[in-house]
Amino acid sequence: MLVHGAFADASSWAGVIRHLHATGLTVYAPANPLRGLAHDAAYLRSVVGQIGTPVVLAGHGYGGAVITEADADNVVALCYVAAFGLDAGESLLDVTSRFSPMPGPDPTVAAWLPAWSPAAPDSELYIRRERFLDVYATDLAPRVGSVLSVTQRPIARGALTARSGPPAWARKRSWYAIAAADRMLSPTAQRFMAQRMAATERVVDGSHAVVMSRPDAVAAMIREAAGQCGDQEALY
Repeated sequence: MLVHGAFADASSWAGVIRHLHATGLTVYAPANPLRGLAHDAAYLRSVVGQIGTPVVLAGHGYGGAVITEADADNVVALCYVAAFGLDAGESLLDVTSRFSPMPGPDPTVAAWLPAWSPAAPDSELYIRRERFLDVYATDLAPRVGSVLSVTQRPIARGALTARSGPPAWARKRSWYAIAAADRMLSPTAQRFMAQRMAATERVVDGSHAVVMSRPDAVAAMIREAAGQCGDQEALY
């Protein structure tokens, strides 16, 4: 099961899905609501709970924080792709402030959208279109980055400061693809989180958009996780 992060949607996994389908594997890529960690994890947990067979969860970016929180009995492995593998009581901003900041604090890179309704008072963060390619997807063609900048999905402010619960990676085997050219989430932070969770590490020459620029490498890591965690019929 593939879980996208902020500023993207499930279509960001398209290349990875094609590689996994080519080997006969079943793939799910649900929409991550991006409303807040507890909300998003509860939604993902409900989706996983409807599947009666082993599941490998893969998360990109913020999606890593969601799979860390959305543990279930039938989850057999976790795959992080340039992703947040938070520890208990930790938030996204705790990680980024410790290493290097996300675009959020820099108004030349990102901006806040006002709350879209009185019932949803939380504002939302998005990357300014003119900075999207440079920050998020330096290794994608400019025309592709331009489309992604328009279709990006903003993330609720509260998701950046929400505290994670006990991490699933403390109980499940984990893999981590470090994006060596990432300008969104410091590769140093990625390596720290990978080593903290004792994950099997893979270094990939890619930007934060590594799921789109290097889908072959990402899919290979996920296949490896499934192959080492039991039945090859495991769902992704």
